[in-house]
Amino acid sequence: MQYTTKTISSQAPALQLKSVSKKFNDITAIDNLTLEIKKGEIIGLLGPNGAGKSTLIKTILGLVKPDSGSIKVLEFSVPQDTVLVKQHVGYVPEHSSAYEFLTGIEFLDFAGDIFQMEQEEKKKRINEFLKALNLEGREGDMISSYSGGMKKKILIISALMHKPELLLLDEPLNTLDPKSARIIKNLIQQLSQQNVTTIIATHILEIAEAVCSRIAIMYEGKLLALGTMDELRQQAKMPNSGLEDIFLKLTGTEDVQLLVEELTK
Repeated sequence: MQYTTKTISSQAPALQLKSVSKKFNDITAIDNLTLEIKKGEIIGLLGPNGAGKSTLIKTILGLVKPDSGSIKVLEFSVPQDTVLVKQHVGYVPEHSSAYEFLTGIEFLDFAGDIFQMEQEEKKKRINEFLKALNLEGREGDMISSYSGGMKKKILIISALMHKPELLLLDEPLNTLDPKSARIIKNLIQQLSQQNVTTIIATHILEIAEAVCSRIAIMYEGKLLALGTMDELRQQAKMPNSGLEDIFLKLTGTEDVQLLVEELTK
């Protein structure tokens, strides 16, 4: 299959969402959300369970169709240009979606072919990632035999190997060993210097605070806050606080100690 290509303006934002909403029956997953992200930014997407983070990422990718609003990814309209979007995006889902009846190398070969990578480049990139993430020697094993962390590594390789311009990462580090997690964090920061944009949904607030240039906080489908740590401190009126305290205040869940005391009665 030959895909249509299009020249992308270097001045265009990496992502634009305008008044995007999505409901599932009576549940509002995304509520009139507007957002613009520049190229090279690393955006931490935070929120409690059910806030709409995964739905937002899937909507940006074109896997979920919004009920209203408009989305542009690198000048491509979603969902009209979904195939073109996927050519330029790397996606790591929260839960493993690799074909477990394939070996690791078969899955990565398949992914490279989907992105129409040249054979030599594909082989080179796969080997580099396998070595860096300590999967050398296990690439011929069935994915069904992999641990959760190994499955996540295979998904990360398949998302990065074609050198995408936008990364959509949903809890990418939650099952990785410390060395692999550090490699991915450092890689994201280095790619940012090459104008690669990353949106990383995570519950690990330390990662968002250490890695991200701006942080977006979602709650019940709404975008409560977006900004640098200093900007979030100003919005929360907590000038000397860390991200955890700011997050709990903005999402209305700061009364943690009262809950703990109630549970210990």
